[in-house]
Amino acid sequence: MNIITTLEVLQDFIDSARLTKAELKVELAVSLYSQGRLSTGKARQLADMTLWEFRQLLASRRISPNYDQTDLDEDITSLREMDQL
Repeated sequence: MNIITTLEVLQDFIDSARLTKAELKVELAVSLYSQGRLSTGKARQLADMTLWEFRQLLASRRISPNYDQTDLDEDITSLREMDQL
């Protein structure tokens, strides 16, 4: 069961950072991933990106992959969901 939680951020903060809501989600996903708080699969879902797009973004920012068994399992699940496996 998926539960949606809403995070309220004042528009002033988003405007000050010169981000769109979508870009804010990407930045949050990248930050949480780089801290090891989200797996690749969960971070790419938060960023609303494909696995390939998210990995390319990480590479462009020189963020090393944190890849473990959980990431592998989530990647396999994501590929199955996309009918790629």
